[in-house]
Amino acid sequence: MASLHFCSECNNLLYPKADPQRRVMVYACRICAYDEIGENQCVYRNDLLTVTKEQMGVTTDLGSDPTLAHAKMACPKCGHDDAVFFQDQSKRKETRMILFYVCTKCDHAFIDPTLDLEQQPEM
Repeated sequence: MASLHFCSECNNLLYPKADPQRRVMVYACRICAYDEIGENQCVYRNDLLTVTKEQMGVTTDLGSDPTLAHAKMACPKCGHDDAVFFQDQSKRKETRMILFYVCTKCDHAFIDPTLDLEQQPEM
């Protein structure tokens, strides 16, 4: 992992820089002429996380939340026909409007069963 390096002469931060004469990466001071060859060639690491489907968030006590809207949607677990619903809150560009339902009787979380199986998010 990349770490901060400091100049041994003036104690300022050293910045990564390419040295074309020596053909190596060095950490160079912007204040004085000090530089040192970097052992770790990793300057920046960008980990990309790919999420293929929407996932349901935390649903603790959502069935009793008075601020959520109710719908007549039969629960696949207990058969009760009252559920609260909410939309996926992720801010991704490709997110569709998927409604998540929570049964008001047994707190079971589910989605609209009329959606295609390929469109259904992971629970």
